[in-house]
Amino acid sequence: MNKYPLWKYLLISFLLIVGFFYAAPNLFAPDPAIQISGESSATVVEQSALDLATKALKEAGIDYFGVAITENGKSGLIRLRDREQQLIGQAAVQRSIGDGFVVALNLASTTPRWMAALAAQPMKLGLDLSGGVHFLLEVDTPAAVNKRLELATVGIKRKLREDHIRGFIEQQKSDRIVGKFKDKELADQAISATRSEYPELLQTTETNEEGVLVSWTMSPAKIKDIEDYAVGQNLTTLRNRVNELGVAEPLVQRQGRNRIVVELPGIQDTAEAKRILGKTANLEFRLEAKGDADTTSREQFEFRDARFGQKSAWLEREVVITGERVTDAKSGFDSQSSQSEVSIVLDNEGGNLMAQATRHNINRKLGVLFIERKFRTHYEKGEDGKDVPVKVPYDEKKIISLATIRDALGNRFRITGLDNPAEASELALLLRAGALAAPMDFVEERTVGPSLGAANIHQGVTAVWVGFILVTLFMLYYYRVFGLAAVVALAINIILLIACMSLLSATLTMPGIAGIALTVGMSVDANVLVFARIREELKNGMSPQAAINAGFERAFVTITDSNLTALLVALILYAVGTGPVRGFAVTLALGIITSMFTAITVTRAIINLSVGGRRVTKLWI
Repeated sequence: MNKYPLWKYLLISFLLIVGFFYAAPNLFAPDPAIQISGESSATVVEQSALDLATKALKEAGIDYFGVAITENGKSGLIRLRDREQQLIGQAAVQRSIGDGFVVALNLASTTPRWMAALAAQPMKLGLDLSGGVHFLLEVDTPAAVNKRLELATVGIKRKLREDHIRGFIEQQKSDRIVGKFKDKELADQAISATRSEYPELLQTTETNEEGVLVSWTMSPAKIKDIEDYAVGQNLTTLRNRVNELGVAEPLVQRQGRNRIVVELPGIQDTAEAKRILGKTANLEFRLEAKGDADTTSREQFEFRDARFGQKSAWLEREVVITGERVTDAKSGFDSQSSQSEVSIVLDNEGGNLMAQATRHNINRKLGVLFIERKFRTHYEKGEDGKDVPVKVPYDEKKIISLATIRDALGNRFRITGLDNPAEASELALLLRAGALAAPMDFVEERTVGPSLGAANIHQGVTAVWVGFILVTLFMLYYYRVFGLAAVVALAINIILLIACMSLLSATLTMPGIAGIALTVGMSVDANVLVFARIREELKNGMSPQAAINAGFERAFVTITDSNLTALLVALILYAVGTGPVRGFAVTLALGIITSMFTAITVTRAIINLSVGGRRVTKLWI
């Protein structure tokens, strides 16, 4: 009696070995590091760039080690000895290698490669435990207003052309549209024609020697609405992009009128995060301009790729649709042309506009314009005499595709002309996450320490240890040898819990530590029920072996009911909660599952190995 078959002991041993293995990576603390990658996912980091970076670190007196390029060649990593030197090192490296590269702060894993090859990674820690990366981005709201005026300028030109109202329309700077008309009658007709279509524009007239000038300007209320929309849309887009990156429990929130704070806990590839978050990549679909079109209605753009056999082409200024109409995008590979491609799905309005534009322009060419916000950096002397980097933004617009329209297009089609699958995948991600309503600049970047402070973290860990020691003393005092078996099972339970959180990539936060502390107390409940039942059966005159068997068998239903109830509560907390509440719920749920395994199976295995199958006259319980 009370003996497991050999296969059950072997199975338990196997599960314990696996648990210890996947919990072990949490013993390896990460190194502070500086990561270098290209602005585009197609860029390969050469050794020469790392040589410039290490030279700059030496000149700045920063101690480093472990310089390496990743296996795919997309980024380089330089490990530092001191986390406090990361910001200084980042500034020095960025200046040395110049524009075209993203230099980001990172925490480099120290898990042995052979363990990582078997998917053994440390569990993620929340911002309140290990900190993470902090970005402060500023939305270029004047650019959003200017973009709206550009669209209004094109629309006013189209409306006046349709109504046969002769005049010259141009956008002056970024705050007004000016129309020049021969007489007041034409000016009044222009105002009347555009008032209903653009009610947000205020009209004023002025007469001079050249004729009548009509100025269309945005009202202050409308400008504020556009700015609020731009920040709100960018906030939504950033959240979508963070979700695409798979970051657990991020913080993305608005700060002030035109700034957004992004905090990413425990992220491994901060260079990729910085590139994806701040990248303003969008598409514009425009028809190729006719040869006899005047220069006011067409623009010349260069091709990104030399495969087209020409350096540039003329496109119409009027935009058919932009990337804002994209609802879904997936990267793929065109087997016929051997090029990377992106399959695009438009919303209903975008599909109607595309169909209308292509239906009436069969055999004309449709150009796909790739728009990317980039920066030129120069240095100026600050008030303290030190060089301060000044970034000047500019928009790079190049043609990635210019194809002949054979049939009317709908809301589903494909585009090609991208450099490689990585760039196609990145563009698909950006379009899928949503277009930015306005460009953004990084105005601040730093690694953040634990928000609750090292003292509180130490207290949280101490609470778990104190709880474990008190439970150990109680179990040993009250249940003697059987209590020792319960304590061993409790220790195994904590290790298995950490292993499960590591395997599931769950994020541990301070509430999660509270969940572990609660698990320490709850996990021995099952053993208390079993041991109390064994004592009761012994008092009723049952033999020791029979009492052990009856204790485990008859207490099983009660243990299952109580733990399922607690598990249900944890699932409800996860479903309705957010942030820290979810972290607590995940830890609690996993702790309940592992504690049922250890308290029932592991504890009984230990007891069976100790007294099972023997002639026992007295139990130390």
